[in-house]
Amino acid sequence: MEKVNILNLNGEKIKDKKLNESVFGITPNDKVLYDAIILARASLRQGTHKTKNRSEVSGGGRKPWRQKGTGHARQGSIRAVQWRGGGNYGTPVPRDYSKKQNRKERRLALKSALAHKAMDQTIMILDELVFATPRTKEMVNLLNLLQIADKKCLIVVKDFEENVILASRNLANVAIIDTSEINVLDVVSADVLLFTAEALEQVEEVLS
Repeated sequence: MEKVNILNLNGEKIKDKKLNESVFGITPNDKVLYDAIILARASLRQGTHKTKNRSEVSGGGRKPWRQKGTGHARQGSIRAVQWRGGGNYGTPVPRDYSKKQNRKERRLALKSALAHKAMDQTIMILDELVFATPRTKEMVNLLNLLQIADKKCLIVVKDFEENVILASRNLANVAIIDTSEINVLDVVSADVLLFTAEALEQVEEVLS
């Protein structure tokens, strides 16, 4: 398995680390990964859309005119679908979009996503991530030193640090999650995965 440099906050190499073969070195299962992405995106849909059908709109209790002899087309109600103010046909109703996937498949999907990132060499490791002040400039400087300021970056930490959260929340291309929140959709959506050394060890321990 390829080695990845562990960097400090100045972007300088401290040492290198060999990624866990059983997590980052597997052959990705693209079918399971695709299913996991569909599941994650479906779970974001609320499914609360609703329009009224013919039985739910008010009015239209009597026939608007007699059946024959008027010269008009026959009509049974002014709340039929062809009338203004009538009910809708075939329109959305509340539904549950959620899908299911086995636990082993979800685990394999996450490992497959991480393996793709390893193959693309878009994984970086920081020795630690601690800022002295909660300023956005701190995070911007770090991203510039790591040469990833123009990329969508997912930062994975073991424990949240308040100054880091405050320094990154105004940056649209930066997301911070802890190891318990790591998921397929965030991993595949990011251009770069930035782990702290502690977070990487914990992820490897859980998934290996």
